[in-house]
Amino acid sequence: MFTTILAGAAAAPAPATNFDILHAMNEGGVIAWGTAIILSVMLFFSLYILFTKVFEQQKVLNQYKRVRAQFWQAGSLREGAAKLEKNSAYRQIVDDALLAQDQYKELTDPIEAHDWLHGSLKRSEDAINSQLAGGLAFLATVGSTAPFIGLFGTVVGIFRALIKIGAAGDASIGTVAGPVGEALIMTALGLVVAVPAVLAYNWLQARNKAIAEQLGAFSNDVLGHLASDGRVRPAVKGGKAAPKAPPVATTAKA
Repeated sequence: MFTTILAGAAAAPAPATNFDILHAMNEGGVIAWGTAIILSVMLFFSLYILFTKVFEQQKVLNQYKRVRAQFWQAGSLREGAAKLEKNSAYRQIVDDALLAQDQYKELTDPIEAHDWLHGSLKRSEDAINSQLAGGLAFLATVGSTAPFIGLFGTVVGIFRALIKIGAAGDASIGTVAGPVGEALIMTALGLVVAVPAVLAYNWLQARNKAIAEQLGAFSNDVLGHLASDGRVRPAVKGGKAAPKAPPVATTAKA
C-alpha cells in the first residue's frame, strides 16, 4: 500500500504556476506590451546617445592634447591652424578668431577690437558646447519620466489583480500571480531604464564641463595672442620657445 501511494504521488502532475514573465505580459495585453515597448525604445536611444557622446567627447579631449603639444609652436595662428584637424573644435575657434579679425577691418561703427574678438570667440565656444550637449536633454527626460511610465504599468497591473480578486471572490496566489507579476515587471523595467539614463546624464555633463573649461582657456589664449600682436602666448610643452609671430594690426577704431 505504501508503494502504491508513492507511485501515485510520483505520477501526480506538478501544480501549474502562472508566475512567469511571458504569461504575465500576455495577461496585461496591449497596455503591458505597449509600456514595455516604450521603455525599451527609451533604453535603446539612451544607450545610443551615451556611446556616441562618449566618442564625440573623447575626440575633443584628444584634440586638446595635440593643441597643447603642437599648436603654439607655430609662428602664427594661421600656421597653427594648418596643424589642426580640419573639422576639429579648436580649428573652428581659430578660424572664427581669424575671420573676426578680418571682419573688424570692415566695421564702420566704432567698437573696441577686444570686445569684437571676445564676442566672436564666445559665440564659437557656445556653438561647440551646444553641439556637445545635444541629446543630453533626452537622457534627462528619460531619467525623470521612465519611473512614472513603469509606475503606470504597475498601477494597471494592481488594478487588474483587484478586479480578478473581486470576480473570483478569493485572493489566492493563482488568481493574482499574473497581474501582480506584470506590475512588478513594469516597476523593474522603469528603474532599469531610468537609472542608467540619470547616471549617463550626470557623467556626460561633468565631461562637457571639463571640455568647456579647456575650450575657454584656449579661446582666452587666442584672444591674448591677437590682442598683443602675437607677443602673448602660453608656455609651450617642453619649455621650447616658440618663434615670434609677425605683428598683426588690430588697432581699435575711434
